[in-house]
Amino acid sequence: MDTIVSYRNIIQSLLTAYAAIPIANGKIDCYTVFDTKQDHYQVMNVGWDGHRRVYGCVLHLDIKEGKIWIEQNMTEMMVAEELVARGVAKEDIILGFQAPEMREYTGYGVA
Repeated sequence: MDTIVSYRNIIQSLLTAYAAIPIANGKIDCYTVFDTKQDHYQVMNVGWDGHRRVYGCVLHLDIKEGKIWIEQNMTEMMVAEELVARGVAKEDIILGFQAPEMREYTGYGVA
């Protein structure tokens, strides 16, 4: 299987599984947003926790130039470790939320 196709499947499976976990507080929908043409993948939380509005992207991954970029992770899940466990090479994972000059110290790809 082509690497990009494999990475798309891995990301979609991982984010779908995460979005299926029930949210304990409030009435909050957790759902995925997949743009497979431009390779953007997100998990969104939308709803209410009492009188507090909940709206935002909690996970955002992209595929750029054959690498998986973790752009946002507002969860407790260790996304990079989960990707490695599912067969993604560490050098193909870029921690996009890290400053470029710090990426060489992460143990993952540097872009």
